[in-house]
Amino acid sequence: MYSFQQASPATRAAQPDQRNFQRVSVNLPGRLMLASHDEFDCTALDMSPGDASFVCSARPRMGERIIAYIDHVGRIEGSVAILREDGFVIQLNATDRKREKLAAQLTWIANRHELGLPEDRRHDRLTPRNTRTDLTLDDGRRYPCRIIDLSLSGAAVDIDVRPALGTPVQLGNMKGRVVRHFQEGVAIEFSSVQSREALTAFL
Repeated sequence: MYSFQQASPATRAAQPDQRNFQRVSVNLPGRLMLASHDEFDCTALDMSPGDASFVCSARPRMGERIIAYIDHVGRIEGSVAILREDGFVIQLNATDRKREKLAAQLTWIANRHELGLPEDRRHDRLTPRNTRTDLTLDDGRRYPCRIIDLSLSGAAVDIDVRPALGTPVQLGNMKGRVVRHFQEGVAIEFSSVQSREALTAFL
């Protein structure tokens, strides 16, 4: 079984040009945003709590800030450290707590196939009976939408507008942020895990 370990201080001192963390092959789809706010589909090929390697059609500059939303991982951000013909590597900007969480996620991903674990959806997706509601932005703009599916941690909604990735929104009375665009609308990750009672208005 894979166990995620940070390199020891002695190892880092002896090999100052080496990454502090071992990368894990992940091959996870996602979407990222450049400093210009242009958005691109991407695939995270491998990741560590310190950096991430992407295949993407985007062509950022060295040092450019990147925000990405990766399946099973969530939001990461960092600066471009290496440019490649088909992608690039970013050095992650994260707190120690975020790195610890990412290390745990990467450990799970690395062990998933070996252990025969199912895909991680965090919470079961439910098809609501009451699908009509409004999506409200921070500035008060409100848009009618249709809930495609719903869980304690997020929702997919059919909507005509496409707020930028990371935009704070409110779906009904549940606050969250936009984490993905797709053909019919957007996916929202709630700011906190909802209680089942909070979803009863839709179920």
